[in-house]
Amino acid sequence: MAETLLALREVRAGYGDSVVLDNVTLEVPAHGSVAVLGRNGVGKSTLLLTVMGYTSLSRGAIVWRGEDISRLAPHLRPRLGLGWVAQEREIFPSLSVEENLTVAARPGRWNLKAVFELFPRLAERRQSKGNHLSGGEQQMLAMARSLMTNPSLLLLDEPLEGLAPIIIEQLTAAIRRMALEEGTAIVLVEQHADIALALTENAIVLERGTIVHRSGSRELRDNHALLDRFIGLKLEESAHAPPG
Repeated sequence: MAETLLALREVRAGYGDSVVLDNVTLEVPAHGSVAVLGRNGVGKSTLLLTVMGYTSLSRGAIVWRGEDISRLAPHLRPRLGLGWVAQEREIFPSLSVEENLTVAARPGRWNLKAVFELFPRLAERRQSKGNHLSGGEQQMLAMARSLMTNPSLLLLDEPLEGLAPIIIEQLTAAIRRMALEEGTAIVLVEQHADIALALTENAIVLERGTIVHRSGSRELRDNHALLDRFIGLKLEESAHAPPG
């Protein structure tokens, strides 16, 4: 049986006195992958922020490799093996691509050579500053920078949002390689339901901050009626990304 990397146990969390997540229980095994789906505003990003320690946890526990890290400071969590790619990307705009990557580097499989092989476009732009990159290049850089910390678990917050189809294809291929070939565990928040379910083994659906459905990703992907009910988008509609 695979080791449980991350476990959320009856978590209630939010911002100040506002509760966004309630009674959330979730486990992510080593080398496992989970898609987090739901309509806008149901708490998907808050779930990832809670794992990283950026919300107010009022009940429950966050457990990493069997150890309660609920009160651990956010800046210490990446040292344990938690990687996070925020929706806002949060690259350093005044640093070059290479500087953005090396500032985050920790020993392990992922180094400059490896991430440049995964994202050849970044190798071409290695001396360009972060604020001179396109939106797609910035997303590649955000993902590559997180990989440079050599995480055991990667949290991805809508990495395909607003990107052109060709960039989505490249990022999807990179995520697939991380999960299937490199064995990195992944929690993927994504509006493109078909892509998220194709990249993961298991899925949960959030409504009003509570998990209302959990199943295998393939099972949910094949249930168009259930997807339409929970997410409000038919599966075939989610395949079309807006240009960006």
